[in-house]
Amino acid sequence: MNVINEILDVIVIGAGQAGLACGWHLQQQNLRFLILDAERSPGGNWRNYYDSLKLFSPAAYSSLPGMRFPAEPDHYPLRDDVVRYLEDYAKAFRLPVRQYTRVQHVRRVRGLFQLQTDDGEIFCSRALVVCTGGFNQPFIPDIQGLQGFLGRSLHSAEYRNAEGFGDQRVVVVGAANSAVQIAYELAHVSKVVLASREPIRFFPQKILGLDFHAWLKWSGLEKTRWLNDQSTPVLDDGIYRRALKKKLFERKPMFEAITPTGVIWADGQHTEVDSLVFATGFRPNLEFLSGLECPGDEYWAHRNGQVEHLPGLYFVGLPKQRNFASATLRGVGQDASYIMPSLMRFVRDMPV
Repeated sequence: MNVINEILDVIVIGAGQAGLACGWHLQQQNLRFLILDAERSPGGNWRNYYDSLKLFSPAAYSSLPGMRFPAEPDHYPLRDDVVRYLEDYAKAFRLPVRQYTRVQHVRRVRGLFQLQTDDGEIFCSRALVVCTGGFNQPFIPDIQGLQGFLGRSLHSAEYRNAEGFGDQRVVVVGAANSAVQIAYELAHVSKVVLASREPIRFFPQKILGLDFHAWLKWSGLEKTRWLNDQSTPVLDDGIYRRALKKKLFERKPMFEAITPTGVIWADGQHTEVDSLVFATGFRPNLEFLSGLECPGDEYWAHRNGQVEHLPGLYFVGLPKQRNFASATLRGVGQDASYIMPSLMRFVRDMPV
């Protein structure tokens, strides 16, 4: 076991958009900090999404603090554009990121946060900011018969592109942007049914020439938790609605069960299926915090990013942490800024 002797002011877990934004703010405060990240380079889960992923917010609403997204304001960045931006961001500000370092356990020892990595290293800090976000643990609902399905079953986190799906019968499960984007892409090479519990609710990408996100900012709705930051309804410039209308792919109410060779719909009809793609979202993975002493199982409970029953512990990047934008590129910087006064007081007042 390798114990790092230096006691840092702050350790940040995760070098995705939230961790990097938090690192920028910590740097402005001249704090001694380190960002620990399990991946090979900064960028979080962005590099693990499907190849054709396109942001539903334009570049004008896709910047972290201190560095503008390098694209025309009305351009909608692709996955690789975001990954490149995040890598360049970490380099531009020389943020202290330690890659290939996965945190396994966190404990509180004599008032300090003690972090143990999967290769046995021990790091200590006065304060801890968890920036692993809410999109690192794929969620697949428990559906009768799924374990016995003989075809191909995968979550959207595993999906990359339409290669290998040619001439297949595919059911995509989900109702948000990713589900519709994947169904549309696969429909060009296979027969696709989009299964969802509710009808797909489309919303125009632009209204009177202004992007949906401009209206959110103008109306003040982006500062509320009223909307879901994974963007349901589906933002559409018309391409997906036309595709459904022209039967490029079909939408049906969610099926009742899965058989070894297909699915059973609510009306009892059985359809043969080759592949199931679950675009059913993600859940936070915070098990590494379970060793912290706190009431019940509330090690993750927070108020606007600050864990009240465990001073010195903060979150940045969780869905709806403070508002609609909290888990987005443009929102994490504001949330990181919000926790800074409390974090600074905690570090300053803690005995050396």
